[in-house]
Amino acid sequence: MKSPFTYKYIAPTTKGNDQPSLFLFHGMGSNEEDLLQLVKEFEGSHHIFSLRGPIVFNPGYAFFTIEEEGRPERQVFDKVVTYLHQFIAEAVQEYSLDQSKISLVGFSQGAVLAQTIALTMGDVIKGVAALSGYLPDFVKEEYRKHPVDHLTMFISHGEYDYVIPSHWGLESKNYFEELGANVTYKTYEDGHGVVPENQLDLVNFIKQL
Repeated sequence: MKSPFTYKYIAPTTKGNDQPSLFLFHGMGSNEEDLLQLVKEFEGSHHIFSLRGPIVFNPGYAFFTIEEEGRPERQVFDKVVTYLHQFIAEAVQEYSLDQSKISLVGFSQGAVLAQTIALTMGDVIKGVAALSGYLPDFVKEEYRKHPVDHLTMFISHGEYDYVIPSHWGLESKNYFEELGANVTYKTYEDGHGVVPENQLDLVNFIKQL
């Protein structure tokens, strides 16, 4: 892999060439170990790629920096989206992935990226789980987008999220539905995190893809 990302890869133990793939994107200040606990049930049945953000951001890492909440630094964001496109394309080739079974899971800024990549990579992406994220206005207004009427999405948010307001998640749900995506939207009595019920709903969503 020529990609600049550090990542953890867990190979499926089932035989064949058609296993699904999950790409995981953590939140700001975390690392590539964080989201693996949410999808542990799929170790063995899926190719799992958990990426580390390239920017040091204590106590961990970040994929991009922000001007303020809801407004990523555009130059940094554009670059990381391009790098993620390249990473997924390289992974497909190097690990002989089934291109019809690629899904993304992201939390917080990782959910921002998962939604953006779904819009910009088109039918390469089958499913997206976006936990506690949003879609930047400049992505909606200025990015070149592909149809998403094939896309299945799970968007979730904590009702008491003090970092990324829950109505931003609802805006994402409405936006993708207007574009024809099949969206499941759920909220939980939580802040900026993932409660057990949210994890269970995430697991059930992935099983249905």
